[in-house]
Amino acid sequence: MAALTRAPAPPAPAGPEQRPPRRRGRLTPYWLLLPGLLWLVLFFVLPMVYQASTSVQTGSLEEGYKVTWHFVTYWEAVSEYWPQFVRSVLYAASATVLCLLLGYPLAYLLAFRAGRWRNLLLVLVIAPFFTSFLIRTLAWKTILADNGPLVGALDALHVLDVTSWLGWTSGDRVLATPLAVVCGLTYNFLPFMILPLYTSLDRIDPRLHEAAGDLYARPFTTFRKVTFPLSMPGVVSGTLLTFIPAAGDYVNADLLGSTDTRMIGNVIQTQFLRILDYPTAAALSFVLMAAILVMVTVYIRRSGTEDLV
Repeated sequence: MAALTRAPAPPAPAGPEQRPPRRRGRLTPYWLLLPGLLWLVLFFVLPMVYQASTSVQTGSLEEGYKVTWHFVTYWEAVSEYWPQFVRSVLYAASATVLCLLLGYPLAYLLAFRAGRWRNLLLVLVIAPFFTSFLIRTLAWKTILADNGPLVGALDALHVLDVTSWLGWTSGDRVLATPLAVVCGLTYNFLPFMILPLYTSLDRIDPRLHEAAGDLYARPFTTFRKVTFPLSMPGVVSGTLLTFIPAAGDYVNADLLGSTDTRMIGNVIQTQFLRILDYPTAAALSFVLMAAILVMVTVYIRRSGTEDLV
């Protein structure tokens, strides 16, 4: 019986000791995020905190400013400069709509019809970025000159009669009018609309268009039911990238407009650099930021694209 009893199997060799992951390895992702967090703290959080404290200060440049929690500055700023706020929203919204109407066909062409010319057209879209924003805006002063060919053509076609009746131009002149400011905003921010639209349209599977055609859908029906709904991420991104900087812009209104077309960005610039009323300028900046944030939030919720932003 003892001979039939098997000897116990030798113990299995011990594998490598399982050590808990080192704490340093667990902190690696946070170390990688540290440069970006420092950048945000230094150039976004701290300036915002400083501006917030400035907006509730009182005093003068000679005597110095002190934090006195003077929140009345916000009410005084809004009550005095609300026309510039409304004008900024109207100009930015008009430029955004024009950018969408002009940019969508071009983005559609780039995505579905450009073929071998796609790269060249993309270069032409981003080519204005190689020139200074200021120079591009100054060029429109020549384009919209009173004796220029464009204004002459618009006058011959009686387009200026319609725009003058709408209050966008003044007689036979385009410069120093709301139309000139909106044209400058539209031109300068048009690439910000085209590129997101192109990216969104380029992701659409062309076979969906073929399937719509097989189901006897007309081209307009295919666009309305298939193409445009699937391109909504690009529409939302493009409108936000256009409207937000346009609402705070002051260069176009300063170079192409007049005192009657001043936007809130011009007021903030004047308060900061000329009048040196820092609390009012800071309060106007925060009101503008809050107003844009509210409008963007409502727009995103109404468009049903909360997951895109």
